[in-house]
Amino acid sequence: MDAQLVAFTGVAAGMVAMPGADFTVVVRNALASRRAGVLCALGIAAGLLVHTALAVAGVAAVLAAVPALFRALQVVGGCYVLYLGVRALRSAVRPSGAGAVGVVGEPEGVTAVGAAGGGRGGGLREGFLTNALNPKASLTFLSVLPQFVPEGSPAMPRTLLLATIVVAFALLWFPAVALLVDRLGRRLRRPGVARGIEGGTGVVLSALGVVLLAEPLFA
Repeated sequence: MDAQLVAFTGVAAGMVAMPGADFTVVVRNALASRRAGVLCALGIAAGLLVHTALAVAGVAAVLAAVPALFRALQVVGGCYVLYLGVRALRSAVRPSGAGAVGVVGEPEGVTAVGAAGGGRGGGLREGFLTNALNPKASLTFLSVLPQFVPEGSPAMPRTLLLATIVVAFALLWFPAVALLVDRLGRRLRRPGVARGIEGGTGVVLSALGVVLLAEPLFA
């Protein structure tokens, strides 16, 4: 048995399941509908695929070598996460019935507050951009993946395998979160509960966005 591969599997599971902006955005979209949640989860995995591809190709090393580029991307990512947070907060404090999006198949009066905007592809786009615009993910993979490449073995095939494991976990974890939220949707989509969750996710996303924007100033 490949002990390093087993160890990396545990590390990858922890990395993917660690709560962050990606988890919060999936929950928020899943409150809108199962479709939006699953599409957002797939977008998160697609964004993760971008970072693993960058790490495998070594492009992520450029971000580490050019601090100005890294910080610029960090500001862009922070602005986007902050935008999502502010939008969620605005939706949470909006008067009842103003802009609430009804959920197909739910009883009358049950709505999803702050449904992901932008039409059918809104959830997919939000998930992808939330992950793809986070340059820290590339640096994380760049620093973690080499630790699990046995000395003397070809780096490319092994790194590709490790990257595949990470993306596979994302494809399992985030859709599972979306489906669980949808399963509990009858309760979670009650206007009062939904607005509370929307407000909570807005606070979390706004805080994450502020942190991402503040870090370059103190680096």
